[in-house]
Amino acid sequence: MGHLKSLFTLLFFFIITTSLAVTFAGKIPAVIVFGDSTVDAGNNNYIPTVARSNFEPYGRDFDGGKPTGRFCNGKIATDFMSEAIGLKPTIPAYLDPSYNISDFATGVTFASAATGYDNATSDVLSVLPLWKQLEYYKEYQTKLEAYQGKDQATETITNSLYLISIGTNDFLENYFAFPGRSSQYSVDLYQDFLAGIAKDFVKKLHGLGARKISLGGLPPMGCMPLERATNLDLLLDLF
Repeated sequence: MGHLKSLFTLLFFFIITTSLAVTFAGKIPAVIVFGDSTVDAGNNNYIPTVARSNFEPYGRDFDGGKPTGRFCNGKIATDFMSEAIGLKPTIPAYLDPSYNISDFATGVTFASAATGYDNATSDVLSVLPLWKQLEYYKEYQTKLEAYQGKDQATETITNSLYLISIGTNDFLENYFAFPGRSSQYSVDLYQDFLAGIAKDFVKKLHGLGARKISLGGLPPMGCMPLERATNLDLLLDLF
């Protein structure tokens, strides 16, 4: 949806990651991304969901001034990350038919806005669950091997930088919005439930060859545009 994690928090996370990545510039062949609206570059444009940003004013500061499906006025953090380590200036969405494996070989995002660790979160707006993003990644590996050859593809998979940015929707669009999970778990137990999914995802990613993996934490969520719009009356009462 039309919300982002706190911009400063997210940028701080990627600035720290970038400072580390610059050290390895030239050694990272690709940036591979999983997550939600913070790192979706347009995958949701190609699935049947209302969780899209393919309309103005999104993209007004992007090259060409047109919306791309990024939930931002311009580039998103992973685009800056790719450029900072000497790769391409933007990372394309895997489902965008205007790109192919030659483009994805140096960076690709499987992210889907409004998704979460919990499958129940992705069901709310019919977006790509995390497990489906991993399935697309497996498909990507097959295409990459056919394109680069087995040895080079293995090197790309091993040395690429993997970025994961996800989790706020599990609370904002799921736990605090519907009675299902909140009737099953306390907040602490739900956090443990999500942490277990995150751990399992990272293990599977590692099992598929990934080695440089960055998993972002969650920022304060109350000041996000979604929450400000939803709880406007509450905010007005505070003032």
